[in-house]
Amino acid sequence: MNFNEYRDVWVYTEQRNGKLLNVALELLGEGHRLSREISPDTKVCAVLVGHGVEKLTEELYAYGADTVYLIDEPLLKHYTTDGYAKVMTDAIHTYKPEIVLFGATHIGRDLAPRIAARLDTGLTADCTRLDISTANYMDYLEANTTASLTGLNREDDSKALKQTRPAFGGNLMATIVCPKTRPQMSTVRPGVMSKLEPVKEAKGELVKVDARLTEQDIHVKVVEVVREAKELVSLTDAEIICSGGRGVGDASGFELISEFAKKVDGVVGASRAAVDLGWMDHSHQVGQTGTTVKPKIYFACGISGAIQHLAGMQRSDIIVAINKDPDAPIFQVADYAIVGDLKKIIPEIIQQWDVQ
Repeated sequence: MNFNEYRDVWVYTEQRNGKLLNVALELLGEGHRLSREISPDTKVCAVLVGHGVEKLTEELYAYGADTVYLIDEPLLKHYTTDGYAKVMTDAIHTYKPEIVLFGATHIGRDLAPRIAARLDTGLTADCTRLDISTANYMDYLEANTTASLTGLNREDDSKALKQTRPAFGGNLMATIVCPKTRPQMSTVRPGVMSKLEPVKEAKGELVKVDARLTEQDIHVKVVEVVREAKELVSLTDAEIICSGGRGVGDASGFELISEFAKKVDGVVGASRAAVDLGWMDHSHQVGQTGTTVKPKIYFACGISGAIQHLAGMQRSDIIVAINKDPDAPIFQVADYAIVGDLKKIIPEIIQQWDVQ
């Protein structure tokens, strides 16, 4: 494989119903940073797939895309694994990006591994950090592997993408590289990376890609799209999150958490323990197996601080922890620690908030 044929950073900019997902804009910001670390002439490119979505290109330019690859086709109006995997794989074969990033959404987690398998390349899932290597991995691999490294180019080693993700239940962080194949592919958790400040009137290059897709390529037919009618929870976009854990006592304890969130213009979060007990829906779950968040203020109420929960919220700007146990692990990451009964403390905070 000639690594010199591969260039640029691609971001699969997922959209639903003609609206870009927040994680797509976050990945554009991260892709912009990575592209500039590789070389000044490396571009960050948005890949936009769907039907009737060309209007989104202006927003993609505003959030950092140098180039938008538009794959617009009526058969792509609704997401299907077969259709999207084929057009993405074909585009990668044609244009040869060096790095391809996906959001770790339900669709991203379905689509990315199928593309990686068709390309015979690696994929690291649920990354929380990405970096461009400055170390020489070729020397390390030659010293520590029996696999053949014939054909690898040392000049390209400095471009290796270091993909970091939690491993062994979140007890350690593993950094993974893909030294033998291209492109290098990752899925990245929503809420982990930072968006660029949008630049109004920003312009870029538009490349319209021929989908080369037929109905015979798609083996599943979307008959109807049914949206479940329930309260929408947008943890990734929230500036203030009030989360409850086992320490709230029971399901009724979340009535107090909800009142607290409403008072401070926040949203309600929950630990895995509270969700497993059936006190809150999974859509509210914060943590390694829930949603990764980074609000301006995170209130952890009755949450002990299991490492899986900390992995999902420890990048919050300010963490306020309320817990009866003075030795609770949550206090190790908290900016403000309040030891006491949350059922007495939260009403006091609400009252003081009213005074302000």
